[in-house]
Amino acid sequence: MGWNEPPDNKGKDPWGNKGDGDGPPDLDEIIRKMQKGLGGIFGNRPSKVGDNNSMFPFAVGIILLLAWLAFDATYLIDQQERGVVLRFGEHVDTLEPGLSFRFPRPVEVVQKVNVGQVRSITHKALMLTQDENIVDVEVAVQWRIGNADEYLFNVYSPASTLRQVTESSVREVIGKSKLDFVLTEGRSEIAERIQSLIQDTLGDYKTGIYISTAEMQPAKPPEEVKAAFDDAIKAREDEQRQVNEAEAYRNDILPKARGGAARLREESNGYKSRIISKAEGEASRFGQLLAEYQRAPEVTRERLYLDALESVFSNTNKVLIDNDNGNSLMYLPIDKLIEKRQNNSSNNAIPNFNESTNSSSTTMNDARQRLDERLRGVR
Repeated sequence: MGWNEPPDNKGKDPWGNKGDGDGPPDLDEIIRKMQKGLGGIFGNRPSKVGDNNSMFPFAVGIILLLAWLAFDATYLIDQQERGVVLRFGEHVDTLEPGLSFRFPRPVEVVQKVNVGQVRSITHKALMLTQDENIVDVEVAVQWRIGNADEYLFNVYSPASTLRQVTESSVREVIGKSKLDFVLTEGRSEIAERIQSLIQDTLGDYKTGIYISTAEMQPAKPPEEVKAAFDDAIKAREDEQRQVNEAEAYRNDILPKARGGAARLREESNGYKSRIISKAEGEASRFGQLLAEYQRAPEVTRERLYLDALESVFSNTNKVLIDNDNGNSLMYLPIDKLIEKRQNNSSNNAIPNFNESTNSSSTTMNDARQRLDERLRGVR
């Protein structure tokens, strides 16, 4: 073959190789095989090469469309989310957590709403109390979405509505409370009332918002009158301290007074019982003595006389001795004898004192014996 003759490329690829499998694959052959396979899937008969080339983009588009529809109709809802289904803009259903299948767009649209996230807002402002005092109040409110349907469709701007409702509720509660209550022990109670009022108002509006907590920071007066408030608080603390001291004094005095009163009552009861028992004993003794007197009046009178003398002279230092020889009584100045013994330091007076005492005792014993014999004789 000459240099000016065209080469024989029959049966060769663009690279000059023959189609015996040694070179790269034929692109036309690959396209024909793919078109043939797709035609078999859709029930089309094999066509010519030109027709296969025109059907390939359409088949690929069909496949991509089906894939997109399958992807767009599948929804995976997280545990903290809810899926609100809108069919041509109208709410038709709410999807729970998990895998769900809905119509693809634009027939249905699913909006995911996070109902587990806790959000917070803070409101701080100067407010007027019930007793017409100004106080600086700060309230922090934590909230979350309780109902996704109501949150999306019932209120135009739920967050703005919540802020306005919070401000209104705080002003209402503070306006019905006195300054001392707001500044001291009423903080927790005020926070509970604010939370309840906010939740009730949002429930009436059907906003779908749930209030988790409402915390009130320590209230304080404005800076312009802070010194006067500090003096008032100090005076209140002094008052409370004095009240506590008075309570402690009362708790110390009252038990002692009650104990003294109980002791006096017990002593009076004991005295009463003693006097009654003594009176009853005297009455019983008098009754027995009356019976003896009725039996022997003379003997009983003499016995009573001797008992009276014994009781009288038992506490004196003088001794009276009855003399049997006459009616006169001999008087022994024992007190003088004792003084004389102390002054003279002598022992001579001691035997005389003992003798006189023994003689007196003997005389009384003899008289008693005679009375007893006479009484036995009367009986």
